[in-house]
Amino acid sequence: MEQILEIRDGCSTPVQLLKSKAFSQYLDIYKKQFIKELKNRENTDLKDDVLHKIDYINGIDANTFISIIDGETPFSGDELKSHRDSVKFIDGAFHHYRTKSYTRLVRLHNEILEEGTDAEMIKDNVSLKADKLSELILETRRILLIRAGLGDGVRRSKGLECHPNVAVGEISGHFVNLPGDYSSLSKVPMTTAADMRTGVYYTTHANKRAFPFYALDHNPFNNDKFKPEDYVAIPFEVGAWNILCYIHKSRGCVEMEPGLLNLFPFSNVKNITDKQPDGIFIFGCPNSDMEDLGYFHDKENNMLVGLIPNLDDCKYFGYGKKPILTLHNVLCILNGDLPLHCGATRYVVRFDEKTNEPYIFDSFIKADDMGRAKLEKNDEDEVPYFYGTETGAFACLDGFSEHAKMQMEGREIGYNKHSGTNARQIVPVTEYSEISTGSELDIILYLNNYELIAPGDSCMKTDMSPDEALEHFRSGSRVAAGSTQTHRGDVEISYWANPFPLLKDKEWKDLPQHVDLCQRFEKIEKRFWNNFKSRSDKGQMKIGLAHSMLMAGVYKDSSDDLLKKCGFNDRDMVEHEGPERAAHDMIELIKNTAIEKRKANGDMSLKEVDVTVATIGDSRTGKSEMAEKMEGVLNMSLI
Repeated sequence: MEQILEIRDGCSTPVQLLKSKAFSQYLDIYKKQFIKELKNRENTDLKDDVLHKIDYINGIDANTFISIIDGETPFSGDELKSHRDSVKFIDGAFHHYRTKSYTRLVRLHNEILEEGTDAEMIKDNVSLKADKLSELILETRRILLIRAGLGDGVRRSKGLECHPNVAVGEISGHFVNLPGDYSSLSKVPMTTAADMRTGVYYTTHANKRAFPFYALDHNPFNNDKFKPEDYVAIPFEVGAWNILCYIHKSRGCVEMEPGLLNLFPFSNVKNITDKQPDGIFIFGCPNSDMEDLGYFHDKENNMLVGLIPNLDDCKYFGYGKKPILTLHNVLCILNGDLPLHCGATRYVVRFDEKTNEPYIFDSFIKADDMGRAKLEKNDEDEVPYFYGTETGAFACLDGFSEHAKMQMEGREIGYNKHSGTNARQIVPVTEYSEISTGSELDIILYLNNYELIAPGDSCMKTDMSPDEALEHFRSGSRVAAGSTQTHRGDVEISYWANPFPLLKDKEWKDLPQHVDLCQRFEKIEKRFWNNFKSRSDKGQMKIGLAHSMLMAGVYKDSSDDLLKKCGFNDRDMVEHEGPERAAHDMIELIKNTAIEKRKANGDMSLKEVDVTVATIGDSRTGKSEMAEKMEGVLNMSLI
């Protein structure tokens, strides 16, 4: 497999760096890559030049550069010429390291398991080590250029950095509480702290999900064939559960690591050492095929096992995010909670001291794509509380404004930036404390992204009966953007907006693989919907539809006349203008709900109430786009 570079050395001087095992490893990686590309030209008229170049590269080693630093200057004649050639070569390696390699800086810190150890100090040490490595590499490069007479003129250093893709703190995998049937996993060191280089864009072999992640009738994990030295391991806290993620170190797979680190929060160390994880997920298993793509409920060991094989068609970030969320949702159903494929936000609404009018003071994202509702006892009633899963967002850039994209810069991990469509970024959008704390669910809406709403009519439809609204949640209809297998502009149906895994087909028949899970879900749905209906009847909750109109411009049944009748003069602008109209109406709904909530509380002197809104919908239904427009309308961020 194409190698990645793992740095475990501790270096403080340029000579120590050049003598390190990591430098020799990276030099070997770069030389092999360089020679591989040169050999592609062997059958051209440059064959002799290529062969001489290969011989020259094979003769380069760490001592080549140590002699430049340790040698007496000034160099001259053939010696200077030779040193310049060597430094030009290593400068090419420097830029390859910065832009095309994949590097992990690793620090073992088993002391985090000791009582009283400061976890934040461990994180600081990881970040400090990454900073010092970057500075040392830049210093070494600068010295080599100067000693070879290549450091004259303008020094180009501002903005230049050489941080590894990820710098991590690890503990021995033997501390992780795993069943005996999974003993080989305990030989993989477990990541417990990380500092990653953001603003990096990776290119993956695939750019959309084509294969479902369904239940398997066999365990895809083979304990005897698993090679622990070929994997990195990260423990994620996904909702109420701990899922251990094992990523193959081969290029095309390991690039998923920084994206997942930017998406999910770490599990607390005690949660993976004191008790058994709830699930494991293996990405890029080379000993598996498409028959092993999916998840298995290992009832004997009380654990879910998910796996993605090491195939090019599966090397896409969606095959990392969606399967992990699928494990979360299966765990939800097995434990009686309601998984919701949705965006959810808690709005802080205050009341003006003079006019008593409501205004939205702040907002906190509770879920960008997935969460769960849980019924909790509050006095004599059961109240639905919402919890999230991700602190980051896997954002499709197709529908965002340039301003929104600019706001993401510097915090993002990107994928397939130049693919034309479905370019994605993972960017942090909320805090762990927000997704892990339950908020009373006040509004639940299904997002319709294609039906047009006439000017003057509200895009928020909450005047329908709960049973009528339920049919929309069950049908889960949306117009596709083309990021899945459904053709752009066509309507697709997915039961409850596909809460991963898909439970029913287009005719609402139980999928054979998920009959038991679907029956459990239907019982959960009945329990929750009875609760929602009761709360709606009492005025404690709003249920209905939100029309984002995001895909109305590409919807095959949107005629030009209908678009004009509904206030749209440019088909291409509907995806911007539709969510903006919906955002204005959502703000009004939130304010009105806040007034009613304060009144129901019986204390009209309350200065502030929370309103939590969940909008159910799959990709490109308008969750993120409406949120962006609302932020612009409310001016919640400094522009």
